[in-house]
Amino acid sequence: MFDGVCNLCDHSIQFIIKRDTKRVFRYASLDSKLGQQLLNESAIDRSKVDSIVLIDPKKAYYIKSSAALEIAKELRGWPKILSVFLVLPSFLRDPIYDFIAQYRYKWFGKKGSCMVPTQSLKSLFLDL
Repeated sequence: MFDGVCNLCDHSIQFIIKRDTKRVFRYASLDSKLGQQLLNESAIDRSKVDSIVLIDPKKAYYIKSSAALEIAKELRGWPKILSVFLVLPSFLRDPIYDFIAQYRYKWFGKKGSCMVPTQSLKSLFLDL
């Protein structure tokens, strides 16, 4: 799940889609009805996460840098290399993630609404 109005998040989703050749991931906005339901079902405190959540059904959920790095692990190409940072504890990784998340609107901007996927990508989005 992602922040649907964040330009950085939108570009990140596009980046992931291009490199997710196995089509492992499905997407939903954190603020959508489905996003809120998934957060509640996973007992994720919405006040502690506002940009990315990865839910691996019936296994675990990941937030912040852990979510980004778990996603990178599944992608083709150079992003996969980033998953080596999973060896670092999240208390070392998350402050960097939080800093970027705090300024993402200022640096990358914000949209008025969530992206509308093309017809060929619609099946990847759960909240449409």
